[in-house]
Amino acid sequence: MIRIIADSSCDLYTLDVPDFRTVPLTVYTDERSFIDDPSLNVTEMLNYLASWKGRSYTSCPSCDAWMQAFEGADEIFVMTVTSALSGSYNSACSARDMYLEQHPGTRISVIDSLSTGGEEVLLLMKLAELVRSGKTFDEIDSEIRAYMQHTRLFFSFFSLHNLGQNGRVSKAAAAALCMLNIAVTGTASPEGTISVTGKARGNRKAVSTLMKELEKAGYHGGRVIITHTENTELAGMLAAAVKSTYPSADLHILPTRGLCSYYMERRGIVISCETGD
Repeated sequence: MIRIIADSSCDLYTLDVPDFRTVPLTVYTDERSFIDDPSLNVTEMLNYLASWKGRSYTSCPSCDAWMQAFEGADEIFVMTVTSALSGSYNSACSARDMYLEQHPGTRISVIDSLSTGGEEVLLLMKLAELVRSGKTFDEIDSEIRAYMQHTRLFFSFFSLHNLGQNGRVSKAAAAALCMLNIAVTGTASPEGTISVTGKARGNRKAVSTLMKELEKAGYHGGRVIITHTENTELAGMLAAAVKSTYPSADLHILPTRGLCSYYMERRGIVISCETGD
């Protein structure tokens, strides 16, 4: 039986395969920590971080955490958040190398998603389909890596407070964005970095901007994932726009787990799609 493992940036707790598990990342401040596991109260974490004035940051799973997740499986696929923004991929690779020294008959493929959140969901859903199809380990590995060339992610964030607090953007820019009700829109670059493409004021403009990005990416129907951080209204508006334009869309809406909630913050939304290129 093949085991699929992802870090908690994937926004999933379950997957339609017999053996799936996630390994949590952790959000820290100088006085508290929030482990991104099923017991995390995301609302409580967001409330705390909104009023926190000090530094905040995230930590990837340790090698030991990955190795514990490997235990007992003979064939394993691992999906991680982009290596451009986290050490999770490198930690998983190190854990794989150490585990294989002790269990040389095990097969482990570690995949850098070059993304996060909804795009990881697309990849994991496809991976689950390949596992259920009964394909061999090598066939699955080849096909999922080919599939990665045909997915995209786009986002709209209404707050950059946490990104400001951990030094990724200036605190002044983060404060101005919140006051003006302006969303930063962007995409995950091919290298797995955050690429800001523009700004949008309010929900309607955010939906319009994201729909244009889907069209430019070559989405013509197929699977599309919307993830949101406590913003069911905008998720519903975006879903309605997708269904209106692409009636055949296989659409899924998911709330974010802790790691993505930390970076997206309240009202943040991500849409990920299969492309036709």
